[in-house]
Amino acid sequence: QQQHEDLSAKKLRLTKPSKSAALHVDLCKATSPADALQYLLQFARKPVEVESVEGVVRILLEHYYKENDASVRLKIASLLGLLSKTAGFSPDCIMDDAINTLQNEKSHQVLAQLLDTLLVIGTKLPENPSVRIRLVEVACKHLTDSSHGVRNKCLQLIGCLGPVEKGVAKEVESQAAKDVQKIIGDHFVDQDPRVRTAAIKAMLQLHERGLKLQQAIYSQACKLLADDYEQVRSAAVQLIWVLSQLYPESIVPIPSSNEEIRLVDDAFGKICHMVSDGSWVVRVQAAKLLGSMQQVSSHFLEQTLDKKLMSDLRRKRTAHERAKELYSSGEFSSGRKWGDDAPKEEIDTGAVNLIESGACGAFVHGLEDEMYEVRIAAVEALCMLAQSSPSFAEKCLDFLVDMFNDEIEEVRLQSIHTMRKISNNITLREDQLDTVLAVLEDSSRDIREALHELLCCTNVSTKEGIHLALVELLKNLTKYPTDRESIWKCLKFLGSRHPTLVLPLVPELLSTHPFFDTPEPDMDDPAYIAVLVLIFNAAKSCPTMPALFSDHTFRHYAYLRDSLSHLVPPLRLPGRKLVSSPVSPSITPHEDPSQQFLHQSLERVYNLQHLDPQGIQELLEFTIRDLQRLGELQSELAGMADFTATYLQCQLLLIKALQEKLWNVAAPLYLKQNALASAAAKQILEETYKMEFMYSGVESRQVVIIHHMRLQAKALQLIVTARTTRGAEPLFGMCEKFLQEVDSFQR
Repeated sequence: QQQHEDLSAKKLRLTKPSKSAALHVDLCKATSPADALQYLLQFARKPVEVESVEGVVRILLEHYYKENDASVRLKIASLLGLLSKTAGFSPDCIMDDAINTLQNEKSHQVLAQLLDTLLVIGTKLPENPSVRIRLVEVACKHLTDSSHGVRNKCLQLIGCLGPVEKGVAKEVESQAAKDVQKIIGDHFVDQDPRVRTAAIKAMLQLHERGLKLQQAIYSQACKLLADDYEQVRSAAVQLIWVLSQLYPESIVPIPSSNEEIRLVDDAFGKICHMVSDGSWVVRVQAAKLLGSMQQVSSHFLEQTLDKKLMSDLRRKRTAHERAKELYSSGEFSSGRKWGDDAPKEEIDTGAVNLIESGACGAFVHGLEDEMYEVRIAAVEALCMLAQSSPSFAEKCLDFLVDMFNDEIEEVRLQSIHTMRKISNNITLREDQLDTVLAVLEDSSRDIREALHELLCCTNVSTKEGIHLALVELLKNLTKYPTDRESIWKCLKFLGSRHPTLVLPLVPELLSTHPFFDTPEPDMDDPAYIAVLVLIFNAAKSCPTMPALFSDHTFRHYAYLRDSLSHLVPPLRLPGRKLVSSPVSPSITPHEDPSQQFLHQSLERVYNLQHLDPQGIQELLEFTIRDLQRLGELQSELAGMADFTATYLQCQLLLIKALQEKLWNVAAPLYLKQNALASAAAKQILEETYKMEFMYSGVESRQVVIIHHMRLQAKALQLIVTARTTRGAEPLFGMCEKFLQEVDSFQR
């Protein structure tokens, strides 16, 4: 027996095969670099556990030192970077080995990959500044490498890991890490454009990490705008924009002139010039950045809309300044005028650069660009600048209106949205309105609805403009009947914004005559309803307008006020006062009739106690029906009406159930009444939970009323159960639970 227990106590230990051992065996089996590369590719497809990563890295480094083939070493360096990203693994244990591999490496591709691995290691150790500075030193040493790929990786590493904190400890601060901006800036003039691009991106990376860039970089970045390669120019535009946001009020000199200018204005002019760049990618980026430069002087903004270039693009001196210069020169003439025979200034043709026009016509060029991406970017930039400058919004209006005729739908849609955003700052002239309304014939529904939204918030200058807008909208309604709701809504806002312009048009629009009766229009005609919506909304702010209405117009108003209450406002019509409730003095004469009706319905319910039981039920049924109908007609009051109707429905169910007086009915007679009361109690419970949790804005006082109704339903359930259950034992638990709920309600 003892021997059997000993045997059963033995345990079998199962171990997972070691990933590092398997990799070592595979690499040892490789007879050629191609085989080793194949094994490494197979290994890269398999997941590696955190606990196995360090062992695998050691095996890879061991084979790295032995390997002579550059392609295998390149793959090993790539795997080291991938393994360093493993979640839960700290790569500081392999950093020294990774740095040592750089010392004797001759292949430029492998060097670049090893630097990329070091970048991964440094990114994984953000809390260790000494490690980062050491990696930056390593990168600085390899910046003199002849390969552009190595220099690129070095600059990327410096940008991502360079010190940005001011309080770096003295013992870990080295000469190479003191001024990373100077190190990166020196490579702005590198012979390889890819390195120049990497240097600018590294500088931008430092900015994103929180380091404030030096203003001295600005002049270097400006020179890069004339680079032959679009990637360099694109990155330089971004860098100039960053510096203009950091030092907007700094003063910089204008080349070949004694004048000075704000840095943000100078940067704005240079970025405007890039809107005419040969690469459409640069043009798009430049146009987008212009929109966020809202600190620019107003006269620079206005130049972007003017193509006219003044003389040789140099500032002209005043007559006083020219006379002062002639006087100080001391030259003599014939005597009639100072310096009239003095040698004139010779203009150097090389110094006059007619292409570098600065801000002149930048948006004009952008809006006329052959690439629609540039046109969209220019429209978006115009929108952002116009929102912050009402005067600029007025000046750019003509250009935006012209974009409504663009051949690309996306550009047309964007220009419509842009004008809607700045509509509060502008007023359309008739010629501009004519161009805008022409877009209503567009086959795209998105375009038409966007234009309706624009007209909702547009200011029109003349009554002819209002009439033109109405005529074109009615044509749109005839051609596209599905736009009916959108057009009615548009005319609602158009009328409410221009009551004084609509007033002189009313006799013509309603076809009224001072002496003759005119036929009554068809109320089913959507065009006639559109005209009435325009007039009634204008009449809300124009008390003299209803005097021009005919009798049938008043009838049509009453009909539309009930059927389209979201489009037709309440009006104080002559001889038709808004009636206030005699039992509710809190209702003001200006209150919405629907609100009045709701209050009057509730006032009727307050007087229930004075009626007989039959009258109570009838009044509740009528009130519930009225409230449900009100919710269907008035979407704004639907929630309140439905909530009130639901509560009154619960009250009606409770009254009907209690009318039977179950506690007095003999046992053989209460079966039918029991079924009705049980169903009523169940329905009341469901409705009260819906009222409490499915409506927003329910006040605490209303929640108490709902709980009281629910408690009455539970009391009814308890009575039904007590009448149908044999024995007293099952009732004890129910009674105890009910008493707890009563106690909780009283608290």
